[in-house]
Amino acid sequence: MNIWEVLLVFLLVVLILVSLLSNVLVLICFLYSPDIRKQVPGLFILNLTFCNLLVTVLNMPLTLAGFLYKQQPAGDHFCHVVGFLETFLTTSSMLSMAALSIDRWIAVVFPLSYHSKMRYKDAAIILSYTWLHSVSFPIVAASLSWLGFHPLYASCTLYNKRPEERTQFLVFTGVFHSLSFLLSLVVLCFTYLKVLKVARFHCKRIDVITMQTLVLLVDIHPSVRERCLEEQKRRRQRATKKISTFIGTFILCFAPYVITRLIELSSIVPISSHWGIISKCLAYSKVVSDPFVYSLLRHQYKTTWKDIINKILKRSSINSSALTNESHSRNILQINE
Repeated sequence: MNIWEVLLVFLLVVLILVSLLSNVLVLICFLYSPDIRKQVPGLFILNLTFCNLLVTVLNMPLTLAGFLYKQQPAGDHFCHVVGFLETFLTTSSMLSMAALSIDRWIAVVFPLSYHSKMRYKDAAIILSYTWLHSVSFPIVAASLSWLGFHPLYASCTLYNKRPEERTQFLVFTGVFHSLSFLLSLVVLCFTYLKVLKVARFHCKRIDVITMQTLVLLVDIHPSVRERCLEEQKRRRQRATKKISTFIGTFILCFAPYVITRLIELSSIVPISSHWGIISKCLAYSKVVSDPFVYSLLRHQYKTTWKDIINKILKRSSINSSALTNESHSRNILQINE
């Protein structure tokens, strides 16, 4: 292997390990905290986490093996199953992100009616539609034998080996990405831009009140005034950074792979095998970033992990103190004897 292949192998291994660890952490937080389980968005996050874990356990190792051996790493039937799951899980993940954005939009734009518009029943209906939508495309692909090992991406995925069906497969792939990637992107942009508009409106109101207060407080210390102005600036940037992260990671991770697949099928320019693997790794990197973007960096999950760590440390300290007292008692008995 040359240096580029070694780097790609290393990247895939790191993605697998980090994705497995981070998604398991999200699952532990969900199981540990009753407050997280009570929240309606928890259903979407749970679905997203399970999809990410299955992709990490099934698809990513097979892609690594396919890249190392330069051939299909498993039998045809198993590869078809993995390709079916990859299509289903990827679409379900995208739609789960769109569902989370809809939840945030309702919570911010319609706060008074949020609990009546977004209940567990409503979330379950949205999740059911997500599964139905996601499973329809791999079912069609499986019935037309459009699943298999694609050497350009070293993956078991959507793949057509019959040249006479090239046009039909191109149309199917275009419709698939339009109703998965493009649809989710449009929903993300619409909902989060509405959220950003409301957030900026509230920031302006708070800024006006803050400036009026600073004008009235003539004797306020300059350092306090500077801290208030800095907090204003951070408040204005906070919502923009979060929304940019939600939309930006989605585009950065999925867009290169989707565009590469469409260009490959249209035969406009030849695609190198290294770029095919890199675009696939970028798509896999969304599996790694999702736990941090949607869960682990949030205050509630941080608090949950602090509670878990404190409980573990407390137990270990109690056990160590008990062992110390026991050994001390044994030493005293030995001296007395």
